[in-house]
Amino acid sequence: MIVAMTLPLAVSVLLGVSASGLGRRLPPGTAVRLLTAAMLVTALATGFVLAVAGVLVLAQIPLVAALGHWLGSGLPVPVVAGGLAALTVCGLLAAALRRAALSGRDLVLAAVACRRLGPAVGGLVVVDHEEPDAYALPGIGGRVVVSTAMLRALPADERRVLLVHEAAHLTCRHHLWVQAAELAAAADPLLLPAARAVRAAVERDADEIAAGEVGDRVLAARALARAGLARAAARREAVPEVALAGADAAVAERARALLAGPPPRRRVLAGAMAGLILATVTAAAVTSAETEARFEAAQIAYTTLQ
Repeated sequence: MIVAMTLPLAVSVLLGVSASGLGRRLPPGTAVRLLTAAMLVTALATGFVLAVAGVLVLAQIPLVAALGHWLGSGLPVPVVAGGLAALTVCGLLAAALRRAALSGRDLVLAAVACRRLGPAVGGLVVVDHEEPDAYALPGIGGRVVVSTAMLRALPADERRVLLVHEAAHLTCRHHLWVQAAELAAAADPLLLPAARAVRAAVERDADEIAAGEVGDRVLAARALARAGLARAAARREAVPEVALAGADAAVAERARALLAGPPPRRRVLAGAMAGLILATVTAAAVTSAETEARFEAAQIAYTTLQ
């Protein structure tokens, strides 16, 4: 049981350490989905085993044991460790609820911003602004927002790359994957590097979609670099945190990835990730089953002595 309870914590550490490398090696779309799924499962499993540890300690208090009709539980968690686990899970739950509230607020702000922008032609809104800017704004229908200065900064073929990139964020619902990853990281801070890897992977995924749409990876890399340079020199206007801007994140690294050619499938690595998720779920299930069996044995012992 101890092994099963510590496995989610070990997986949290492993994901935190390896997430950046996994995000680079896996195909971007696969990385987004597998990393986010692994984060959510691991965060839930970690919270569950910490809660179990806290409950096991509470069960050793004589008054609680009498109320629950438990005797001689033989529960394998030291009081100090269980107490720390209980305090930790309460703090992490509060952090996760706060992150969920902030995510909801950001989505509402994005929807309000979309409504204020008014109708869009094909989801595109061009704003008259002197600073180069472009981003995907999720909301009801979603919007790709681009400034006139950004359009002037790019030739026609590169504009297409940028617009396809931003539209891909909306089509693939990238903001939801990012929000889910950040929620998991709030619930399990060991996963913070993995949340950053998911945010980087959604940009790479949109890069690959744009490159595939225009059929020219060199053009896509050049457009990305030019838009990034233009935006780096600009003063960014405040937008909702949930917005995704392709010209913001690790532009040089992403351009190099585009020039390196299409990413390989990496089936073995993806399978290993899926296996890790399954192992984490199994560990939580084993913890649940063994905890229930121990409490049932303790109740039987109590009933026998009455």
